[in-house]
Amino acid sequence: MIRLTPDPYAPDGDEARRWAEQELQNPRYADAKPTWFDYLAEDIAEFINGLFSPDTGQQVGSTALVIVVAVIVAALITVLILWGRPRASRRVKRRTVDLLGARDDRTAAQLRADAERSVRDGDWDSATVLRFRALARGLLERDIIDPTPGATAQAIAREAAAAFAAHHAELSSAAGAFDRVRYLRHPASEQNYRDLAAIDDLISTAHPAAGQELATVTA
Repeated sequence: MIRLTPDPYAPDGDEARRWAEQELQNPRYADAKPTWFDYLAEDIAEFINGLFSPDTGQQVGSTALVIVVAVIVAALITVLILWGRPRASRRVKRRTVDLLGARDDRTAAQLRADAERSVRDGDWDSATVLRFRALARGLLERDIIDPTPGATAQAIAREAAAAFAAHHAELSSAAGAFDRVRYLRHPASEQNYRDLAAIDDLISTAHPAAGQELATVTA
């Protein structure tokens, strides 16, 4: 008869429960929970399905049923215009998206602050890279862009140019500055950083083309 030796690395019951509790305290689980809007959308969908059940059809006339459905659809369209499509994972995606080859949780404001710290240290290379990341993150936070994982700086610039056609040249220049430092290893100068920072400031306060933000949210 084969006797199995207990695994010395396997946790006992108490320790396994403690590990599970610690893992579930991770903020990503809370962020991934459905929002109140998701629950509301599900309830409305169930209600509409119930309207077309055989029992309901016998109790309510066809004309009244059409009117009720039309009112509900109109209300849904209004809610979608004001709030956007239910997307419970939207905040998670905004934080953890693979942006410019790195999974970076920092906000645009945090990236700009880190870039300025690099400026004070005289590290123009880091400052330039961080400032373009801040520009890209800001576009993502404003729902101007929705880059695919691994999207390059130039791809992000082209996507942003769809919303800021008048600033296509500036966006392309900013992406070029990032590429020269990040990939071609060309040292950045103070003027390189100042030019990029000016473009970031310009884009962060510019208004996108009409309907661009709404199209991105509801896509």
